Formats: sequence, C-alpha cells, structure tokens
Amino acid sequence: MMIRTVIGGLLGGFAMFITGFLFWGTPLSALAMSRAEGQASANLQAALAQALNTTGTGVYTVPDPATAEGTILYGKGPIAQIFYNSSGFPVTDSASLIGGLILSLVVGVLIALALRFVTTGFAERVRVALIFALAGVLWMHVGQSVFNHAPWGYILYLAFSDFVALAVAGLIAAKIMDRAQPTVGTVH
Repeated sequence: MMIRTVIGGLLGGFAMFITGFLFWGTPLSALAMSRAEGQASANLQAALAQALNTTGTGVYTVPDPATAEGTILYGKGPIAQIFYNSSGFPVTDSASLIGGLILSLVVGVLIALALRFVTTGFAERVRVALIFALAGVLWMHVGQSVFNHAPWGYILYLAFSDFVALAVAGLIAAKIMDRAQPTVGTVH
C-alpha cells in the first residue's frame, strides 16, 4: 500500500505541475493579469529601480503605513504591494521549472500520505481531498482579497487554478491507492 501511496503522490504531483503550467505558462494567464503598456511599464521599472534598489529584493507596501504620513497616503490611495526582485531573470526560467516540478512532486506525495493516513476508501479520500483543497485556497488566496483588498480577478483565477491542481493531485492519488485495496466479497 505504501508503494501505491508514493506512486499516486508522484503522479498526482506531476499532474499538479502540468495543471499549473496550463493555467500560468500559457496565454490563459492573461485572464488574471493586468498590464501596463510600453512606456508606462518602462517608467514603472525605472521608478522601482530608483526607489527600491537601496533596500533590495523584498515585498513592499507602498505607501508604507508604518508612519503617520504613510497612513494618510495609504488611506488616500493609490496603493500597491510590490514583489520586488532587484535583479532580472529569464521569463522562462528553467531553474524555477525544475524547482517547481520538485515542489509539485513533494506536495503530491504529502497529499497522498495525508489521504492514506486519515481515510480508508476511495469515496472518502475524494471528499477529503476536495474539501481540503477548497479550504486551503479559500484561506490562502481568497483571504488576500478579503483581508488585504487584493484584486479579485487575479485572486479568483489563482484560487481556481490551485484548487484544480490540488484536487487533481488528490483524485489521482486516491484512485491509485484504491487499486491497492483488496476486494471484499461475500463468501457463499
């Protein structure tokens, strides 16, 4: 049973990686993104480089509400939360794809192990996988719009893509583990 659990987790993790690619590595990702055009994008990049390079890579809330003046500016808007990387990297970064695949495989195995340890049958595993996938994305993603006023379009796309990926991983693991269950029949 443990071998099927690990195999189910690895296959589920691989399916999760492919699902993530379909949502984020294809033109579908344009559904979630807002775009700054040409010169506006160049101006924003120059402003970021000028204003944030002294402190370096990090996540910034702009304006910073840690001061009285920042709090007033924050209330007036516009505001932004910026994930800033002071050095560039390729748009299609093979190192992040390899790291992402490894992470997906590890998460897939963890999902399969959790399903194995807390449930016994296929239907029960499916219910648990779907409920935990939904609970996870609601708290981690939708919570960003609720608590931090993150843009709903992006957040709902992110939540849906992660729900599908986690659910697919759980369903695959549950199905492969189910094959290992001995058939219980009535003896006459």
